[in-house]
Amino acid sequence: MKVLGVGFGRSGTMSLKAALEELGANPCLHMIDLIRNNDLIPPWHDAAIEGDVDFDRMFAGFEATIDWPGCTFWRELIDHYPDTPVLLNYREFDGWYKSVKNTIVAVREAAQKGELKPDANRPAPPPELWQVIGTLIYQRDFQGNFEDEEWMRDMYYGRIEEIKATVPAERLTLFKLEDQPGWGPIADMLGVEAPQTEFPHLHDTDEFRAEFGLPALA
Repeated sequence: MKVLGVGFGRSGTMSLKAALEELGANPCLHMIDLIRNNDLIPPWHDAAIEGDVDFDRMFAGFEATIDWPGCTFWRELIDHYPDTPVLLNYREFDGWYKSVKNTIVAVREAAQKGELKPDANRPAPPPELWQVIGTLIYQRDFQGNFEDEEWMRDMYYGRIEEIKATVPAERLTLFKLEDQPGWGPIADMLGVEAPQTEFPHLHDTDEFRAEFGLPALA
């Protein structure tokens, strides 16, 4: 593994996936990969539901990870791959919480109500993936408290500070979305030259919603 992305989804992770892959950490596992390729789900289902955590199976064929499902296992990952650089991607809580509510939560609620359109731009996740998402994101990370915004705020900033306190500074790269850090931090982390092209900006809220047939909010 070349990079361990430990920040939550909806904090620039699709852009970072594209950037990391362009810089040579390719392919980089992101939740979108499990949605696009359901063959990747079984080892994550075993880990989430059965507690059978086998990182060799979970990351088979991948050189990096960003977003869920990997970030739920951040503490185990930094121990399992002790020489791999750690990337902490994050943003201010208010923007993050709103984005999660309007994307991940909105799609899950629509699926539970049977309201996802069959002609959406991509198929709805199968039941096994919903189980992975429900267990890792809603139970383990959010502990069933997503609707309690103040609890979520404390959890969110506490997680960031815990990662900063746990990972040695020389191993940790910070990537705060609002600072628009561009290529520099991740290029330095990987020891490669930063491209002259514009940094990717992918998967905003309305793009996410459109993929599952939900109306735009803008």
